[in-house]
Amino acid sequence: MRRILNSIARCRDGVSAVEFAVIAPTFMIMLMGVLDIGHMIYGQSVLNGAVEAAARNASLETADTSAADAQVLNMVGSVLPNASINSTRKSYFDFADIGRAEPWNDEDGNGNCNDGEIYTDQNANGQWDADVGVAGNGGANDVVIYTVEATYEPVFRIPFMPESWETRTLSSSTVRKNQPFGAQADMSDEAASCD
Repeated sequence: MRRILNSIARCRDGVSAVEFAVIAPTFMIMLMGVLDIGHMIYGQSVLNGAVEAAARNASLETADTSAADAQVLNMVGSVLPNASINSTRKSYFDFADIGRAEPWNDEDGNGNCNDGEIYTDQNANGQWDADVGVAGNGGANDVVIYTVEATYEPVFRIPFMPESWETRTLSSSTVRKNQPFGAQADMSDEAASCD
């Protein structure tokens, strides 16, 4: 019996198959992860280029924002199959206005327009805004922030990953100034009171 056990212990037949069986799953998961990350990076690059091109086209006088969004979806769809996009545009009078609040007299110093404080309704929407931007593509000479989110299902699915990873969302933004094809509309200087 001892001789049989010693010969089994010295036998090297099938060692490569056992080693492959141990290493292969780890290697395959790593390979799928690398391919998935590469695909995501390539998709982000295509999305960035598509958003830049669409924003450039939408800054012209004959701009068609729905055609620009369709252009982005067409370019991204070839790389990210079954992708859906969600786009937003916010226009400003000038670059310095991006992210700026409408002016108000902050009498209580709390950083919010409230308790009857007076503000200037620069975007003429009838309320105080922490961001003076207006939704949409704006008009002549306006500055527009164009943001697109693309949601897609990964081509290379990694096994044993959480369900929340079944879809990915990539985002890209760009800032463009519309062409000066007309006179730029002035900002409102109407005063109002905060609630």
